[in-house]
Amino acid sequence: MHTPESTKITAIIITFNEIGYIERCIDSIGFVDEIVVVDSHSTDGTYEYLVNRGDVRVFQHKFENFTLQKSYALGLASHDWILFPDADEVITLPLAQEIEEIISGSTPHAAFWVYREFMFHNKRLRFSGWQTDKNYRLFRKSKAKFTDHRLVHETLEVNGSSGILKHKIIHYSYKNYTDYKGKMLQYGRLKAQEAFRNGKQFSLVLMAIKPVWKFFNHFVLRLGFLDGKKGVLICYLNALGVFERFRYLRQLEQKN
Repeated sequence: MHTPESTKITAIIITFNEIGYIERCIDSIGFVDEIVVVDSHSTDGTYEYLVNRGDVRVFQHKFENFTLQKSYALGLASHDWILFPDADEVITLPLAQEIEEIISGSTPHAAFWVYREFMFHNKRLRFSGWQTDKNYRLFRKSKAKFTDHRLVHETLEVNGSSGILKHKIIHYSYKNYTDYKGKMLQYGRLKAQEAFRNGKQFSLVLMAIKPVWKFFNHFVLRLGFLDGKKGVLICYLNALGVFERFRYLRQLEQKN
């Protein structure tokens, strides 16, 4: 039976060294009409795995920042409706069914927020600032674009209204200590580049205060202590990312 173009979905994923995670991400989105993956020259076999799957269109593209990479990937999509999960996210069956119902209906929204359930290894992290975490994951390409003034934690500029999906996406962000620390340091450096580009100046006072506030906010005010040792670790690494932002911003200023 012919599927109307208006109800077809392209799923897009960007990857770098995601073996062990990309497999279940792709397996969870088998309901879409097209899967496009843009790989940043992985060295762990991710690209080779994707090429051999046969059910994805895979490309390699040099990574500069998240916004540019996602914008490039978006340009490769064949359909207007876009599902854009991270490589370490899994679409649950109830969420997949909800997405299909929305696409096949007559929704007035151009984009949808999805709440995420953060997994520490294979156990749910209930607090630590992640309990209200949500991102755009479903949107119409013709009505949205990634903002060009953010290099990390990029978001969409949406021409139209946005809705919120009822079911959560599962987020397996924490592989191990070294990997998550690397992510936080990378995010911090990209945020520093973003700040430097926008003319913000380094402040020793903020460098001392902001990381401490980040930890206190997530561990105490947002109940990270209820997550036990996992909460301590996640809140510390998130604060470390803030410290790295200021450290790298000072380094950028000294070079210029």
